[in-house]
Parts: sequence; structure tokens; C-alpha cells
Amino acid sequence: MAWLLYAAVGVPAFILVLHALTMVLPRRAAQLTAYFARLISSMIALTLAASYGVFASIFLRVAGYGGCSQWTTGRSFKWIMWYFTGVTFRINDGGKIEGGRRGGEEALLTRPAVFVGNHQSELDVLMLGCIFPKYCSVTAKKSLKWVPFLGWFMTLSKSVFIDRANRATARAAFDGAANHMRSERQSVFIFPEGTRSYSEKPFLLPFKKGAFHLAIQAQVPIVPVVTANYSQVLNVKQRIFNAGIIDVSVLPPIPTKGLTAADADGLATRTRDAMLDELKRLAEYPLLAYDNPNFDPLREELKKKAL
Repeated sequence: MAWLLYAAVGVPAFILVLHALTMVLPRRAAQLTAYFARLISSMIALTLAASYGVFASIFLRVAGYGGCSQWTTGRSFKWIMWYFTGVTFRINDGGKIEGGRRGGEEALLTRPAVFVGNHQSELDVLMLGCIFPKYCSVTAKKSLKWVPFLGWFMTLSKSVFIDRANRATARAAFDGAANHMRSERQSVFIFPEGTRSYSEKPFLLPFKKGAFHLAIQAQVPIVPVVTANYSQVLNVKQRIFNAGIIDVSVLPPIPTKGLTAADADGLATRTRDAMLDELKRLAEYPLLAYDNPNFDPLREELKKKAL
């Protein structure tokens, strides 16, 4: 058991030393040191949250609330990451209304629905933890099923695993998801770009159609979720990882009642256009990164909400 003690004391101490070094090293060296300090902290936070999620999922399924497993695990990851790295996401309610349907927090209450979001980097897992609604699950590539802790939690919490190399099994997974959404009123979150963009500017990759076929098949609305470009906070290519508060916009739900499979392309185009417009709008506002004068006051405000 000695190794557990060494890990519990040694790893945090090592991270603190790295952060201390950033105050005396030259700019680029300090940047790299901060990157690895937050990267290690993030891996620890993810392991802790996933471990909690395994036990929470078992308990909630036994209690009849299995649909809340990913929500409670996501929220634990949100606060662990906030204290470990100083990074979080917040919903920016622009008050958009379309056809009587409102965006923001209200749109997150839509159930069941297919939530779709832009996919920038590995940090999007934290975005999900910060905004994820109750009774919602994610789709994920099948390989994640075998990752210790994270894969166990995702399996127990009824994630929809997609084998992208096998079209038949991927289609079967979406068929099963549509039936589950209708019977259990369970929502699904999908990244329609299919992969991370790692973009340094407001940009969207072409959308795959799976999410839109699923929404039409289940006859549930599409709810677009747009995360501001956060390359100032995390830029994997340049090895940058700063503290920061990142805005997320939830757009009004897009109904699919009466649509058929033939309408999937048009639905995907309409959704992508709306998301790209919002992504560009968010780029006009300064990101609350660590060097923004408004960062510390808002950080204190979020700490008070956590208590």
C-alpha cells in the first residue's frame, strides 16, 4: 500500500512544483510546464470522476435512476477540473427565440432530444460535464469501451458505442438508440463532425448525417450546442493549456416532427449553418482566459456557487 501513499502525496506535490516553476522560467518554457501540469491534473480528474461514475451508475441503476448516471458523473468532473486546473464552461444565454422556442438553459430541458455540439479537442469532455442535462447519454467510438474506469463507467451508464468501421453495427446501434429514446424519454449527445477539429478559429468540419437520421427516426428535436473557440485555453498543437472560462451557447430546438429520411441532408445543413453563425458571434467576445481582468471576479463567483 506504500505506493498508494507515494502516489497520493507525490503526484500533487510534483504538479505544485511544475506550477511554481512557471513563475520563474522563460515564457515558452513556462508555457510548456503549465501545459504538462494541467494535462496531468486533467488525467487525474478524469480518473477520479470516472471511478465515482462506476459506483454512481451501479447505485442509480438499482435505485431506478440510471438515466442520471452521466449527469452526476459529469458534474463531479466539472468541479474537480475547476479546482485542479481553473478551467470551466458556462452557458451563455443569448435569449434566442425561434418559432416560440427558446435557447439557453431552457433548451437543455428539452426531453427527449438529440443534442449536437462542435468538437474541438479532448477538453470537450469537460464541456459535457458542465452543461450535460439529466436523462442524457453520449455516443462514443467503440474503442473507448475498453478503457479502464472511463469505459466501465460509459458501459454502465448506457452510452451508445459506435463502430465506425462497420456500417451495419453502427446503424443497428442508432436503431436501438431511437427505440430507447422513445420508450425511456432518454436524450443523446452527438458530435456530428465525427472527430476533433483542433481549430484555432471559428470553424466546423463537415457534418455526418447519423445524428440527424436518429432525430428523424425518433421524431425528436435537434438541440444545437455551440462552444466558443477556446484555443487560447487549450491548444494541443502548440502545447498551451491555460486556466479559463469558456462560453457555450444552446440554440433553440429544431423540430423534426413529420420529417423523413429524405430530409436529413437539409436538417444537417440548417443545423450546421446556425451553429457556424453562433460560433462566429461568440468569437466577437473576449474569452475569459487567465489573463483577462474579469477572470478572477468570475472565478470567485463560481466558487461561491459550488459551496
